[in-house]
Amino acid sequence: MKRNPHAVAAVTCALFALAFMGAEKAKPAAKPKAEPIRAKIGVISIITGQGAGYGEAITNGIKLALSEVNAKGDVAIDLKIEDSSGKQEQALAAAQKLINSEQVVAIIGPTLSNEMKVVGPEANASGVPIMGTSTTAKGITQIGKYVFRNSLPESQAIPASIGKAVKKYNLKKVALLYGNDDVFTKSGYDTMKEVSEKLKLQVVTVQEFQKGQADYKAQLTRIASLKPDAIFCSALYEEGAVILSQARKMGIKIPFVGGNGFNSPKVIEIAKGAADGLVVATPWFAERNDPKVKAFVAKFEKTYGKKPDQFAAQAYDAFHIMTNALKAAGKADRDRLRDAMAATKGFQGVLGKFSFDAERDVVMDPVVLVIKGGKFQPFN
Repeated sequence: MKRNPHAVAAVTCALFALAFMGAEKAKPAAKPKAEPIRAKIGVISIITGQGAGYGEAITNGIKLALSEVNAKGDVAIDLKIEDSSGKQEQALAAAQKLINSEQVVAIIGPTLSNEMKVVGPEANASGVPIMGTSTTAKGITQIGKYVFRNSLPESQAIPASIGKAVKKYNLKKVALLYGNDDVFTKSGYDTMKEVSEKLKLQVVTVQEFQKGQADYKAQLTRIASLKPDAIFCSALYEEGAVILSQARKMGIKIPFVGGNGFNSPKVIEIAKGAADGLVVATPWFAERNDPKVKAFVAKFEKTYGKKPDQFAAQAYDAFHIMTNALKAAGKADRDRLRDAMAATKGFQGVLGKFSFDAERDVVMDPVVLVIKGGKFQPFN
């Protein structure tokens, strides 16, 4: 019998089709994409009032990190931001809202050390990990095992800046000037005093002021009359910038060494040329030749129209440290997150290589800068 070639071809095609369908069915089903770890993270920052320049930088740094983290898809963070206005009672109320009503897994902030003195114990008692990104006073992490910080403490920064200034300018006599109504500025003064004594510098006078003060002529006149080689000043940027301006107008040309509160472009913005010559220590330098730093600076400038300062960089890294720990914890659990954060070693951020020590404090080297020509530059 003669075969029909068209029929044979049709049967062959049908058999191939069935075989292909069978092979397709035999393939294992693709694994469904893992659900992201979902968590709420709270932020307490100074959005309004004195110190809002710090708060703006901090929240901008966190929001930039948030966009990067959520874009990856392995975690999904719902950010809850509360304004403290730099006031202890408002910061505490914000913490209680975040802990009890919002049920956040962790908190970043608050901005000031005196705020952390009341917020830290509340978070610790509630078993909520909290990380300060700008709280540099002594004793912050000693509040309890749920309290962390990635901000370089004054106890590490000030010895570095004073040490370099003493060598550069051959300092022998110094005047100390500080805000006596703030935990942070008082802590900075204490460290300046300790370092001065250790280096056997003669402290010719100690002058005090309060937050919001507008006139520093009395303090500066007394300092000028004693002819020190330099002024060591612990202040927030609002007061610090005015002090620099008034000192230069009075003809005081000696160097200033500032505490951490001076590490803000706001000082240059307010004091303008009077800020030149100010020496500070910081973990952050925007001009560092590092691909990670360059990428962060470019992205921050594109998003916010200005370069990131130390406070933005510290907040940016803090958010990444916390969310990396959340991934290591495997779920949005406060205790597991705390343990994962405490285990952070060798994190490579825009500030450099970072680890927590046994007290959940910073292990990092500062860089000493000087304001020159309206810019922070390496102090050599």
